[in-house]
Amino acid sequence: MSGPAGLRRFVSDPPAGPPADSPGVSTEGGRAEASPQAGAGRQAEEKCEFCAAVIPSGHGHVADLEQSSLMCACRACYLLFTHGQAARGRYRSVPDRYAVDPDRPMTAAEWDMLDIPVGLAFFLRSSAADEVVGFYPSPAGATQCRLDLAAWDRLAVDHPLLAALAPDVEAALICRTEHSVEHFLVPVDVCYELAGRMRLYWRGFDGGEQARQSIAEFLEQVRSRARPLGGVAGSGPAERGVAGSGLAQVRES
Repeated sequence: MSGPAGLRRFVSDPPAGPPADSPGVSTEGGRAEASPQAGAGRQAEEKCEFCAAVIPSGHGHVADLEQSSLMCACRACYLLFTHGQAARGRYRSVPDRYAVDPDRPMTAAEWDMLDIPVGLAFFLRSSAADEVVGFYPSPAGATQCRLDLAAWDRLAVDHPLLAALAPDVEAALICRTEHSVEHFLVPVDVCYELAGRMRLYWRGFDGGEQARQSIAEFLEQVRSRARPLGGVAGSGPAERGVAGSGLAQVRES
């Protein structure tokens, strides 16, 4: 597939204003100049990784469980792999479900049980490892962190959202601030969009204004899409408002 490579290809709407000569910021696809013509050219280069059909920026993704990665997919190929037995279970479409559980807020003490060294992380159930694995977005990409599985199981008893994740394709996104702990159920690809944003815009020790703005905008998008847990249906890839891709590792080509 041509176009931006690695994590850059999964950042749909970076914040405006990064200078063209900033270290680590690509000008591919008009990202630095945001020209409509360049943006249209970048979108035209995106193709389904199964059938090579041209796809829009809001396309869906399919998890390749053997390669621990996600593949961009057209609508037809996406629907093909919504059935669990398609391709003998190797491929699985990423649903478009965003959920929140306002009746069971998470406390700071509960978050501390997980002993995660950062305030923003995501967790998914790996069918290959048969356990929950944790990652946090960093300037180096999505970094796996050690997880106290016993503590996670205790937390999941009191927070059904954590136990509602579809293996490999959905994640629990947890954000700790000074005043609260927010937790959401999200498609796993948007978590790697978050990692892509941090890798593109993080500067210095504290990240800088660009990174903070991008993360804040990302979280606001998640909040706006999340619906109360229970019977939450995905809207489908054609209506995705937050784009992203990746699984246990993000391909850099």
